[in-house]
Amino acid sequence: MTRDPKEAALVLHRFGFGPRTGSIEAIAADPRAALLAELDLPNAGQIANPDLPSSGAANRAVFEYNAERNAMRQRERRETAQAAMEASAKENATEAKPEAPATPKPEEVPLPRQLFLKEARARLDAALKAEIGFVERLVWFWSNHFCVNQDKTVMAGAYEREAIRPHVLGRFGDMLLAAEGHPAMLIYLDNAQSIGPNSVAGINREKGLNENLAREILELHTLGVRTVYTQTDVTNFAKVLTGWTILPTASDPDHGGEFVYLRRAHEPGPQTVVDNTYPDTGTAQGRAVLADLAHHPATAKHVATKMARHFVADDPPPALVERLTQRFLDTDGDLKEIAKALVAAPEAWVPEQAKIKRPAEWIVAALRATGLSGDITRITGGMALLGQPLWRPPAPKGFSDDNAAWLDGLAQRLDIANTFAQRVGENQDAELVADTALGPLASAETRRAIAGAESKPQALTFLLMAPEFQRR
Repeated sequence: MTRDPKEAALVLHRFGFGPRTGSIEAIAADPRAALLAELDLPNAGQIANPDLPSSGAANRAVFEYNAERNAMRQRERRETAQAAMEASAKENATEAKPEAPATPKPEEVPLPRQLFLKEARARLDAALKAEIGFVERLVWFWSNHFCVNQDKTVMAGAYEREAIRPHVLGRFGDMLLAAEGHPAMLIYLDNAQSIGPNSVAGINREKGLNENLAREILELHTLGVRTVYTQTDVTNFAKVLTGWTILPTASDPDHGGEFVYLRRAHEPGPQTVVDNTYPDTGTAQGRAVLADLAHHPATAKHVATKMARHFVADDPPPALVERLTQRFLDTDGDLKEIAKALVAAPEAWVPEQAKIKRPAEWIVAALRATGLSGDITRITGGMALLGQPLWRPPAPKGFSDDNAAWLDGLAQRLDIANTFAQRVGENQDAELVADTALGPLASAETRRAIAGAESKPQALTFLLMAPEFQRR
């Protein structure tokens, strides 16, 4: 078989996180087969790390940490007030002697920050160690599709491991159920506080319905905005989801923060959602609605369009969208089969690198190209500076997949690239890194710029900012 290093380099950028040393050569014999083979690897997409707590355990640990910190602050305030009173009394009795200034205690890294950095490190390592990174890219895609926000729940990293990764090559319907019923999602979209107006809890407490989760499931996660549902469907679906909440952490030290179905908060009676009527069967009522949404043709088209936009072009070819939509419907939402259909589609193999890498993808590509693992604090800080803070999307829609959203940040990328190159560039041969990272994709202009650079750091900066490195 004819070796095709150019197609191999394209595979690594378009479907993965960019080449590492030897990657282009390793898959050049059959780049497409290598891409498909990654889908068949054992435990593809999973992170097995016993040091990472479950979402419930993280929630409980942070709750106890915050409670202890609050108690400590209260105690310190009392002790400070008592010491001030004693000092005042002593001053009145005798001439006061100046006291030596207290040695400040080193600032500890707060537990929520520690958990975040551990989860971030595990996620980054999975991307750095992957041969191509196709499955990891799919994890990132689906995590953004079903996004939650770290600022609202400390479970964001655990949520990705528990709700997204186990289903990334499974059925869309299974991922949908896992995501919508996860405590992180119930907190992020306020369903944990949603109570049926006519439920026992709603009547007794005069609390009401919250439609956020129901609306975002219909608009963003399944059918797509302004498709086949109405506002009445949103309201009725919100009623179906009442009672989907979490155990209170303050009163349940063993299971607080975990999912629970609270019957007394559930709106009683049947509900009609998108032309189907569902009897009141507890959690089964919500699962039935989600199952029907997962099989709906509008969902298939919405998901296919998003996947084609992410991997191929802002305005994806209609033939590609149709092909992925049909594969979704034919396989009952088998995400592995849909990924294979994407690889098989001729529209996915145009030579033009039409998509700008999102900040996190670009950072990972730079680390893979240089063979570095990076400092996770610097990396997450860089992501934030570039407008893609990890697990902190600006809205439930997630981070944009359109090029226009990232064009304004290219100037900031230059600052990040220059800082990175100043720190590591003296130990890097930019021409060799270009061979690793771009190979035959490197243009003559990029090669000349690197060769003519005034210093090693400047040469590395030129490479990291080259159009063919910025794009996939």
